[in-house]
Amino acid sequence: MALKALIVQGGFKPHEPKETSDILAAALRQRGVEVEVSDTLETFKDKAKLEQMDLLVPHWTFGELPKEETKVLCGAVQSGISLAGIHGGAGDAFRGNIQFQHMVGGQFLAHPGGQITYTINIRDHEHPITQGLKDFSVTSEQYYMLIDPAIHALATTNAGEVVMPVAWTKTWGRGNVYYCSLGHSAAHLAQTEALELVIRGFMWAARKTAEARGEQRQ
Repeated sequence: MALKALIVQGGFKPHEPKETSDILAAALRQRGVEVEVSDTLETFKDKAKLEQMDLLVPHWTFGELPKEETKVLCGAVQSGISLAGIHGGAGDAFRGNIQFQHMVGGQFLAHPGGQITYTINIRDHEHPITQGLKDFSVTSEQYYMLIDPAIHALATTNAGEVVMPVAWTKTWGRGNVYYCSLGHSAAHLAQTEALELVIRGFMWAARKTAEARGEQRQ
């Protein structure tokens, strides 16, 4: 049975939510995932729909997630459905929504210098997401974030004297979460190394849901 993913896109237009979600959807479909894309946050209060998914992708910089949508989305992940996101679409979404930020594991604070060239350092070479990947450089916003100490950092960058996580995993109840701060725009997300780091994380998260469901069926 094919894995299923739901992308809910919108919000801050300079982040090109439609264009970047199209790239994410295409990359997932190339790996055999059935992808549904929604442009309304009301989708997140459809509990029955969320329960059908292996992966939930909030891709909505800024905005406001109402209480009911927050409750259903966070509850779905807590029950075992994986969540993954990138850049501001998950790392600067729904400012002031502490529960959502806690679930993701971090919140955007600043990107000093604007568009700069910096190095992504693979920190965990044994994890399935990063195994075989090498350090690479990007020219983009270098996200400086408030970080949940419970995350497991897979890749980092040197932000001045601070080692700042770029990609991580964490758990939320029985659910698995993956986040990567790359993907500012379609051009940035389309960079081969960046997209590979992102999609590997998305696929890992989706498979974790499917594996858990398989164990439960046994």
